[in-house]
Amino acid sequence: MTQDDVNALPLLDPAALDRLRDELDDDDGVWGVFVRNFMAQLPQRTEKLRLALTTGDLAGSLDAVLSLKTSSQMVGAQRLAEYAMVLERSVRTETREAAPDTVLPRLAVAHLKTIMKCSQQTSDLLQRYLDSAPGRK
Repeated sequence: MTQDDVNALPLLDPAALDRLRDELDDDDGVWGVFVRNFMAQLPQRTEKLRLALTTGDLAGSLDAVLSLKTSSQMVGAQRLAEYAMVLERSVRTETREAAPDTVLPRLAVAHLKTIMKCSQQTSDLLQRYLDSAPGRK
């Protein structure tokens, strides 16, 4: 997938949020709590990713990018999940033949600004979605 393809993905898939709400049985607003927890943890997830990449920590980088990717997929944050997937592929591929302590900081420069911007946009959009959802906590 090219950068243009990733940029064309929606920030948020409302159908995924609807499925999540249905799966979590919205009697007590559990889905809203789940989404708010995702939003609250997003800065820590991206900071953990930044720290692991910039320090050349391969295991930490993979753990952080997988956490970001999976949690983003669960709330329908399609573009953020795809950015994480592209980074994950780069980490796995480029560290096969080069030392992580040189590759990972370079990948941080190449990917983190976009991921951070997308994280903020996604969080803002999720907040608007929560605020506008009728009868939702």
